[in-house]
Amino acid sequence: MVNLKNLIDDAKCFETVRQLRWPNGVTCPRCTSQHVTKNGTDDTQPHRQRYRCQNCHRGFDDLTETIFAGHHQPLSTWILCLYFMGLNLSNQQIAAELDLCVSDVQEMTSQLREGIVVHRPEVKLSGTVECDEAYVTAGHKGQPDAVKKKGARVVVVV
Repeated sequence: MVNLKNLIDDAKCFETVRQLRWPNGVTCPRCTSQHVTKNGTDDTQPHRQRYRCQNCHRGFDDLTETIFAGHHQPLSTWILCLYFMGLNLSNQQIAAELDLCVSDVQEMTSQLREGIVVHRPEVKLSGTVECDEAYVTAGHKGQPDAVKKKGARVVVVV
């Protein structure tokens, strides 16, 4: 069996995050300034670049204020989890592939789904927009007379 975790390169994962997050160059997540300098790397993840904003003097890194920030699992594990979610694997199958417990994978997939929904851009309609109207009766519990059609005759046989 091939261990997929060993095939994923951490350096490429961080480089991809940088390209997707900052296509026009690194900017401070707090003040959006582009006056940023590199400030070493993370102690536990050497490919995770640290930065320092020259405008607001705050430190941040590649994952600051992303859905991947503040977790103990490496970025490659999160990327693989996201990939397996795209393949429509169950949490139990993902846990087996990543050699994690099911509760950890449940937490990861929940956070990924929430992060995707939170960062989804707002839908803006423009131009001519058409919609149909519909009348839906929610029900008339306890009021059977309200359900009867208006103008319909009720025949009572005696």
